[in-house]
Amino acid sequence: MKKSLVATLSGIALILSGPVVAGDIEAGKSKAGEVCASCHGLDGVSPAPNFPHIGGQYRSYLEKALKDYKSGNRTDPVMSGMAAVLSNEDIENLAFYYSTLPGKLNSNR
Repeated sequence: MKKSLVATLSGIALILSGPVVAGDIEAGKSKAGEVCASCHGLDGVSPAPNFPHIGGQYRSYLEKALKDYKSGNRTDPVMSGMAAVLSNEDIENLAFYYSTLPGKLNSNR
């Protein structure tokens, strides 16, 4: 009885202390289709050489980049405008979605 109680409490503590997954892949995919796919591809592999591949990038990098474009800390005439209309939830969902894709290295076009 004592061992099962300890195991149960340990399991609960582990669950509560683990990282919280914020982001909805399906919502990210939907928003990517609306906002990002024409330049970066729905699969994160850009159809044009002047736009970077973003599939498989680190989630934290994608979130930071989009938030920096939105705030003006990072500038690009196209990306600043695209990011300006995204909510924080959109940014989290997009970053989560694109980070789960296999992607393609930019140098291997």
